[in-house]
Amino acid sequence: MARDYYGILGVSREASDDEIKRAYRKLARQFHPDVNPDPEAQEKFKDINAAYEVLSDDRKRQIVDLGGDPLAPGGGGMGGPGGPGGAGPFVGFQDIMDAFFGGAAGGSRGPRPRTRPGADAILRLELDLHETAFGVEAPITVDTAVLCTTCSGAGTAAGTHLATCEACGGRGEVQSVQRTFLGQVVSARPCTVCQGYGTTIPHPCPTCTGDGRVRTRRSLTVKIPAGVEDGMRIRLAQQGEVGPGGGTAGDLYVEIHERPHDVYSRKGDDLHCRVTVPMTAAALGTRLTIKTLDSEETVDVKAGTQPGSTLRLRARGVPHLRGTGRGDLYVHLDVRTPTKLDPDQEKMLRDFAKTRGEEVAELSKQGGFFSRMRDAFNGHA
Repeated sequence: MARDYYGILGVSREASDDEIKRAYRKLARQFHPDVNPDPEAQEKFKDINAAYEVLSDDRKRQIVDLGGDPLAPGGGGMGGPGGPGGAGPFVGFQDIMDAFFGGAAGGSRGPRPRTRPGADAILRLELDLHETAFGVEAPITVDTAVLCTTCSGAGTAAGTHLATCEACGGRGEVQSVQRTFLGQVVSARPCTVCQGYGTTIPHPCPTCTGDGRVRTRRSLTVKIPAGVEDGMRIRLAQQGEVGPGGGTAGDLYVEIHERPHDVYSRKGDDLHCRVTVPMTAAALGTRLTIKTLDSEETVDVKAGTQPGSTLRLRARGVPHLRGTGRGDLYVHLDVRTPTKLDPDQEKMLRDFAKTRGEEVAELSKQGGFFSRMRDAFNGHA
């Protein structure tokens, strides 16, 4: 049964080349072994690469749309008796496609290139609020494939060269004549000796074993602009994986993760904090000194300030990422009511309440509902 390459990438059968490429890049970043070391994620990464290899090739995609699987043994996943190269009455689906789309009558797809572009990589970087607000040059360490310096990407040992494959004569594929219900069909298969490259490496490079690249740990410095937010990504061009055969490196994406701050919370470019003021200060008014991210500001709390009031300090938030200016700082006021009063303080508050015509019941004398019920059962007046 043919694999659902569209389902693997999560795209529709009518998806454009750009949509397929975007879906591949998104999934590749999520399941890349450098980001997700889970064995299941590594298998998923292989499936994603296979799906992209098929759907990014017009000819292979056409095979999929007709119900075949270009990566299956036999070429299309629909081979009949006799197998590849056999003389059975029905041969692989790939053979029929070859007959109609250029694989027959000596038509050749040519050898596969050994040099291919590398994949993108992603790295998580944790920063403090001050660093995301004002920017920072952060050192990072990445583990990626880099160009093999021993062979400069050629994959061959010093003083040696690639050799033309004797099995396919450098074409990267072998042809065979088969009988089908359509008649005689000349089909082509990737050469199993050279894996379709048309060349072999008699003496592989001892450092990279013929791949043209090696994995290593590198130290870089990434410049974080002022105003970045949690979840944003910074692209470092060609700092990702070097491709097989020393191919052009992919990009490195640095994903920003902002650590929670112990005082401020952030919403976009605005900052929010909470300040507690005594009940008397809220009633009479006071002056507060607020420490912002980069300065100290004095603000006036007006007399009669109510609980939940907010003070706004303009341009004391986070600098805008694109453009000039900064967000605002919002100071949310919590009015604190005293929990314990001595007799003199309580008397002063009651006298104050009387001057305002506010009757305050004395709980210690009047008691609550259950206290009155208890007194009624005990015969108290």
